[in-house]
Amino acid sequence: MYYITVENHFDAAHFLRGYVGKCENLHGHRYKVAVKLSSATLDEVGLAFDFRDLKNVLKPILNRLDHTLLNDVSPFDKINPSAENIARSIFKEVKAGIEGATLESVTVWESPESSAEYRED
Repeated sequence: MYYITVENHFDAAHFLRGYVGKCENLHGHRYKVAVKLSSATLDEVGLAFDFRDLKNVLKPILNRLDHTLLNDVSPFDKINPSAENIARSIFKEVKAGIEGATLESVTVWESPESSAEYRED
């Protein structure tokens, strides 16, 4: 099995509704996002999936979130923009945009020390 990962980032503000503590207040992060795919085979060039193609799927998703108040952006206008929910949302959007490989996971870091990963079983 082959695994490939691309990483990118976006900057955004958010607050957590119903949370008691500092995160209930408006604050921002430079979110780092990693998308991991797998493939049992390689194409005729020797690639499991072209990094460029995966970056092209991820980029418009992150551009939609970049420099926003996430609480105003769908689906986070209805659900909290937690790292967990952001990872799941990005996963669903990336999954709709790829063919020929399996989307394994999306990981979102709010800080260098704190991340949430989403996978489907």
